[in-house]
Amino acid sequence: MGRLFFAAWPDARSAAALATLAGRLAAEAGGKAMPEAKIHLTLAFLGAIDDGKRAAAIEAAGATAWKAFDLTVDRTGSFRRARVAWAGISHPPPPLLALQSRLEGALRDRGIELDDRPFAPHLTLVRNAARAIPGASIEPIAWRVDAFTLVRSETGTGRYFVEERWAPGD
Repeated sequence: MGRLFFAAWPDARSAAALATLAGRLAAEAGGKAMPEAKIHLTLAFLGAIDDGKRAAAIEAAGATAWKAFDLTVDRTGSFRRARVAWAGISHPPPPLLALQSRLEGALRDRGIELDDRPFAPHLTLVRNAARAIPGASIEPIAWRVDAFTLVRSETGTGRYFVEERWAPGD
């Protein structure tokens, strides 16, 4: 069993730049840098759900209308209580907010419970940070979001498996 989440993944060039940034932040904050292959932007976290809810989540994603968009990561910071350092987006593009909102609405309409915290688009770059990272601007890292995925995080190993993928218009 594992935990499921929907996410957008950076292209290879952006993932490499984010991994380099993760290494710098890990050195500054203490903690463990996220491996390049695991860096992503979570759209909705489902957690451990049964097969019926998984099927409903896939249906919800397939029913979510959206268009590809450009995303620019331009800030760093940390969530002190969660002990993570992140890269974030000063001005989330409206299509990102629309995609996340529509996906969340479709999931809730199908009876899937989600966290009530407001969407705070970020990419976790460091886990188990010993020190907080003050918010700061960084050299922008941009990519085109042209797909989102349903991912399973395997309990105990931390490995990620892409289970489904959606492109605009799917």
